[in-house]
Amino acid sequence: MTGTDVQKEAEDSGPSGYAAARLRLLTEEARSGPPRRAALADLTDEWLTGLFAAGAEGLRGASLVAVGGYGRGELSPRSDLDLLLLHDGSDTKAVAALADRLWYPVWDLGLDLDHSVRTPAEARKTAGEDLKVQLGLLDARHIAGDLGLTTSLRTAVLADWRNQAPKRLPELQELCAERAERQGELQYLLEPDLKEARGGLRDATALRAVAASWLADAPREGLADARRRLLDVRDALHLTTGRATDRLALQEQDQVAAELGLLDADTLLRQVYEAARLVSYASDVTWREVGRVLRSRAVRPRLRAMLGGGKPAGERSPLAEGVVEQDGEVVLARAARPERDPVLPLRAAAAAAQAGLPLSLHAVRRLAATVRPLPTPWPAEAREQLVTLLGSGRPTIEVWEALEAEGLITRLLPDWERVRCRPQRNAVHLWTVDRHLIETAVRASEFTRRVSRPDLLLVAALLHDIGKGWPGDHSVAGEIIAKDVATRIGFDRHDVTVVATLVRHHLLLIDTATRRDLEDPATVRSVAEAVGSQGTLELLHALTEADALATGPAAWSSWRGSLVADLVKRVSAVLAGDAPDDPEEAAPTAEQERLALEAAATGSPVLSLRAQTEPPAGQEPSGDPEPLGVELLIAVPDQPGVLPAVAGVLAMHRLTVRTAELRSLYLPDGVDGSVLLLDWRVAAEYGSLPQAARLRSDLVRALDGSLDIAGRLAERDAAYPRRRGVVAPAARVSVHPAASRLATVIEVRSQDAPGLLFRIGRALEDASVQVRSAHVSTLGANAVDAFYVTGPEGAPLPGDEAATVARKLEETLRG
Repeated sequence: MTGTDVQKEAEDSGPSGYAAARLRLLTEEARSGPPRRAALADLTDEWLTGLFAAGAEGLRGASLVAVGGYGRGELSPRSDLDLLLLHDGSDTKAVAALADRLWYPVWDLGLDLDHSVRTPAEARKTAGEDLKVQLGLLDARHIAGDLGLTTSLRTAVLADWRNQAPKRLPELQELCAERAERQGELQYLLEPDLKEARGGLRDATALRAVAASWLADAPREGLADARRRLLDVRDALHLTTGRATDRLALQEQDQVAAELGLLDADTLLRQVYEAARLVSYASDVTWREVGRVLRSRAVRPRLRAMLGGGKPAGERSPLAEGVVEQDGEVVLARAARPERDPVLPLRAAAAAAQAGLPLSLHAVRRLAATVRPLPTPWPAEAREQLVTLLGSGRPTIEVWEALEAEGLITRLLPDWERVRCRPQRNAVHLWTVDRHLIETAVRASEFTRRVSRPDLLLVAALLHDIGKGWPGDHSVAGEIIAKDVATRIGFDRHDVTVVATLVRHHLLLIDTATRRDLEDPATVRSVAEAVGSQGTLELLHALTEADALATGPAAWSSWRGSLVADLVKRVSAVLAGDAPDDPEEAAPTAEQERLALEAAATGSPVLSLRAQTEPPAGQEPSGDPEPLGVELLIAVPDQPGVLPAVAGVLAMHRLTVRTAELRSLYLPDGVDGSVLLLDWRVAAEYGSLPQAARLRSDLVRALDGSLDIAGRLAERDAAYPRRRGVVAPAARVSVHPAASRLATVIEVRSQDAPGLLFRIGRALEDASVQVRSAHVSTLGANAVDAFYVTGPEGAPLPGDEAATVARKLEETLRG
């Protein structure tokens, strides 16, 4: 039977004919999805048209209007009918009788009905008072009666909506946010509400309303398909349950998947999550654009400048090479060339996350369309930018989702595709596999002060469950994948082994602590053998807690934490034989000795600035991974204040310190005095490097006191208002008395920032301690610095004095 035949049967046979035709339509296996929804709407239109014609004989100035989902023609098998009986007010008694002729047959069939009887003026007034009514009227569609009356109302409602958009859109956004708070995020829920959860059908409808305001529009690519998929799942849910429900319960997912011809419930959920993710991302972008437009309308740029209300609209502030901030978003600089700069996506993402700003949709799409693939292995800058992105805390999530929405994540990390939108059928887990991995990295960023290699911690957090996309033990599969990924992104062989070990054993501590007898020496020995070193144990401890916290509230508790800490303490005792190398044993190179002799002869600083090169794209590097930026060698006659002077000059010239070493160099016999040698790796924040002669000139002035570094840095900070950015963990300063026989080792773990090393050096100078050597490393956004200090007589500091220095240094960095 054709659709026309079905409609004719309904029209000819009245309510019983409509019911039979409706049933036949819903059981046709050949028709599903949008065609079935459209046919069901047409069938219902024909039936209601017949009812209206029979009850409105001789009545003028009345029409029947479909609103809401029915108005859009999106009737699912158990959808309610949203109807408005519109009239001009000339014959209210006849209209009331017509209403009875319309509503009662609907109720008699057991269909849910949302109905109202209003004049155009009443409809507009109600819409002005009730946002949900106004949203329904935006989709008003004429069914029967006076077409002019319906058209006039629709035109007026749309005009009202556009005129009132500056007021109503913030209300709509707040309504969406409240609903999301109640219902959660559709893309992560095991039993999601397809309509009410964030990223569901109501949000898709809200995007249509925003577009109707002409104020902003949603990214359209894929949005219609995402909406269709959610509606298809709701149709199947209605058919399998026989109820008007939007909640996809666990016990019904296999049946719904079968109804849709899908392999299993996991495949079903993954499709739902993918659609919801697209709607959620489109919502984020759209509401951000709405906010921008409303702000620009509220305050004229010239008036804002006159009143001192901030930067003029459109002004760009540099964030990184090729990346700027504009209008509260991160965009590409005008001179950026993504087709020539394969690191740009990661650099832009890291800059956005560190600044706590969203990546603009235009920037992400341009990157996706034009950027070249990264070489294998990645250049060191790409690896550093990835670490910085992962270590940025909560802002990482929004930035990561923006990259993923345009397919950039799977291009950077192809193995990500297997875990993307993958559900976890475990009530303990709050998130899908991919979102859990990002959440673990976010949690791990809070622990970067606890470990000496935060870069390895963050990458291991990102990869620890990467094996869940493969059959078998996900830890075993993940170890293999982690080795491949860590090698591809440019870690050396030792670091690759550490990352792989962390992934392989990321459940070892929690499982052992909660399931084994820690008093049994064999238990502790087995963990020590698996871990292998104190450094790996430290990383595994932090990863274990981050993983558990990212899983959900049921996965971590103070009791579990104490058990794991006890196990770590016991394992650490077994591994205690691993003593650190003496940092003062390395012999100087010929270049270092030449600079030292020249500094001793001239009595002034001598420096060498040499650019470092990386192997061509696709070529395997030889030896150690390539350094970042340039190598800066400085030899200075031993004197107070060298460390803060050098660090301050570099900060003034916007040079980021990636790694740094400072040590005393003993000169050959016959040469008087001693020299401090600084071997640093630096990189320009953006722009070109300064000239070596200018650096040396400023360093001479800094050492003789004629250059006020602190004042210069303070002026620059004041000129650039602090962005809200990421809230970093507080700095942590600790003393390691057993790390050296010749000095006291003070370790600083902090968020990297311009002038950080200058502040540390000045604080140590103020504490009247001598820095015998320093070992500085910047890992992503984290600085891990170790300073070997002595008292004025050259001996290690007494315990209480060392603790006082550490405490004052920590207070300085937190102030």
